Amino acid sequence: MKLELVPVKTEEFRQYKLDMQEAFQKGFEDAFGQTDEMILPEEDIDQSLNTEGASAYKAIVGGEMVGGAVVVINPKTQRNHLDLLFVKRGTQNKGIGKKIWFELERLYPDTKVWETCTPYFEKRNIHFYVNVCGFYITKFFHERHPMPDMPDDFIGDGKEGMFQFEKPMR
Repeated sequence: MKLELVPVKTEEFRQYKLDMQEAFQKGFEDAFGQTDEMILPEEDIDQSLNTEGASAYKAIVGGEMVGGAVVVINPKTQRNHLDLLFVKRGTQNKGIGKKIWFELERLYPDTKVWETCTPYFEKRNIHFYVNVCGFYITKFFHERHPMPDMPDDFIGDGKEGMFQFEKPMR
């Protein structure tokens, strides 16, 4: 399976965001059950997309979009951030997330350190980042050690906290 990362075009953002929201929603609902709350609101995606240095990619396999990622690149420090990575619902368990990640590493060879985070309840994500991608857990944010800039109404962690990860590249 050949995977290609392609920049998302402006006219594709609506569907891209919907696919991303569906993937995040499913992960949360698998852990906590059905909810009427939107786990990844469009404003959160837009905030990531509008961050200085942000680039959005869609993952293409056989002409079909199967996922994507948003990265924030700092060319001065080369301390880069994976803001969002998703595998489209219905295409999981095929190694797509792994291929997306390693393609991002290939696209940004000057990176000194990659950073990302994921909710505590997302055991699959924790396994993915630590055991598959080679990240290290560097912090655990929770009610007594809150994540900087975390909105008070954030529910995407199921109120169980967030892990921060880093991956030194050199």
